[in-house]
Amino acid sequence: MSSFLSSPILFPHYNSNSNSNSWLLSPLRRKTCQVILVKAASSNDKVDSSSSSSSSSSSSNTTATRLITFLGKGGSGKTTSAVFAAQHYAMAGLNTCLVLHGQDRTAEYLLNCKIESSPIVCSDNLSVVRLETTKMLLEPLNELKKADTRLNLTQGVLEGVVGEELGVLPGMDSIFSVLALVRLLGLFGKWARRNHQKDKFDIIIYDGISTEETLRMIGASSKARLYLKYIRSMAEKTDLGRLAGPSLLRLVDEAMGITGKSSQLNGIMSAEIWDSLERILERGSSTFSKPHQFGCFLVMNPNIPTSLNSALRYWGCAIQAGTQVSGAFAIASPHLDVESMENMKKNFLPLPFTFIPNLSMGSSQDWNAIMLNNTSEGARDLLSLPAGQKYRMVSSINFDAARKSVTLLMPGFDKTEIKLYQYRGGSELLVEAGDQTRVIFLPPEVQGKVGGAKFMDRSLVITIR
Repeated sequence: MSSFLSSPILFPHYNSNSNSNSWLLSPLRRKTCQVILVKAASSNDKVDSSSSSSSSSSSSNTTATRLITFLGKGGSGKTTSAVFAAQHYAMAGLNTCLVLHGQDRTAEYLLNCKIESSPIVCSDNLSVVRLETTKMLLEPLNELKKADTRLNLTQGVLEGVVGEELGVLPGMDSIFSVLALVRLLGLFGKWARRNHQKDKFDIIIYDGISTEETLRMIGASSKARLYLKYIRSMAEKTDLGRLAGPSLLRLVDEAMGITGKSSQLNGIMSAEIWDSLERILERGSSTFSKPHQFGCFLVMNPNIPTSLNSALRYWGCAIQAGTQVSGAFAIASPHLDVESMENMKKNFLPLPFTFIPNLSMGSSQDWNAIMLNNTSEGARDLLSLPAGQKYRMVSSINFDAARKSVTLLMPGFDKTEIKLYQYRGGSELLVEAGDQTRVIFLPPEVQGKVGGAKFMDRSLVITIR
């Protein structure tokens, strides 16, 4: 990798040893660089104003890897969009990694590249990896075994576990996908930081097993914080917790390097580990709420009506999971007329909406020609769009102190599917919809009991009394 000016996610790498076809990409490279440079200026201003307390924290913020994913019904073009985005960023000079989870071979056909369980370089600036849970089981287990050897907590029982014979249980795919992304993003722990420095990417494109699983992963950090709160309370306030908790915490900390300190079997150390876990989850949760760190796009096939309805629904589910949708893509179709395209765009207002080329599986792809094609221009612009430029991110919550009301953007739902609860007086609101729950903390001037609610233009307006 060649040297970079500042944040690698903001400034593309310049490679003087590009291949002979690179001149074809110069308009694309210039266009993408211009947009990303604008983003660098705005993002760096925010980082400088919020994290000037130490040079190390500022450095870590400006070099954050950006994670991008796509939400859509099966068969709507989710994998196609992920491959297109990966090629777009790689050809712009950003060190990109496409992370796939599942046995679908669509990406291999589009990239003309055999994808394995370890990152392989598919083309300039583009690495690809297929996550396999049976293999991902092994490294955390080996780390735990090493930690146990040093601490001798299980008296050798853990050493006798043969990881290769362990099967994958329901739910493990999502858990180990999260661990793999944490490792690539370098979010916490010596284990993740070590691998982040070794395999550092500017952009990570994640194409998961299903949209439902991806939505669960997006909301996992914020939801896990409440679980952690109750588990800590049990560990600190019950006899069983006080007996077993410190040893288990010490083993996990020794394996993952959560606190970054040598483990000690005492109450003070346990409190530090709990606090570190809380900070990790808080940091993970905040990552998904920052557009310059996480991009989430809807994908749909205009030839399948249920695909459009599902995309609207996933928009609402993404909001419930705690993130914002950056835009929407539709697979280009020769059967669409101008009126149909305009109607589609209206359905997803105020999101930016564009079309992505319909790629054929019958032959190898000429990505230089695809990227320079007029059909790709809108998609390239949307992927390069810096947060806060041209389109304003759609706010999912609006508080009106004068009318003492709360307006929630809930696309894809109707009023009968939304349930409201209040368990802690009038200081917060629990919203249940799309098999997701979201806690909304009310500002002092709007606090109180729910007086009524009405559904207007894809938004739920809640009156507080």
